[in-house]
Amino acid sequence: MVQKITHGIKISVITNFEGTIYRNYRLFFGFRYQVTIENQSNETVQLLERHWRIFDSLNHTEIIEGAGVIGKKPVLKPTETHTYKSTCMITSPIGAMKGFYKMVHFSSSRLFKVYIPPFQLMLPSIYN
Repeated sequence: MVQKITHGIKISVITNFEGTIYRNYRLFFGFRYQVTIENQSNETVQLLERHWRIFDSLNHTEIIEGAGVIGKKPVLKPTETHTYKSTCMITSPIGAMKGFYKMVHFSSSRLFKVYIPPFQLMLPSIYN
């Protein structure tokens, strides 16, 4: 698990290899990741957007941007958490992801970024 706190918002990420799949005669490696967003600040916040950079060991980078996470824009009061799971496919058995969420403080309407720490995507057999 990797963790990072930005502006009182704690991000924790756990990853898991899910398997391989062929698409258009190319092999892809699938990974599931679970993100927990914990509001450790004293203000109510809302996640508005996500920005991901996905890397693989073949030097391919993919940028993913969009509204919310898995179709939601969670509102978190102090001490509340939001957990979601998602997947990504990369073209090599080793990769990494990092990024940020764009969030807003309800009391001040101030926008801010919460950074997602870099985390590895790796076939379990590579650890040995």
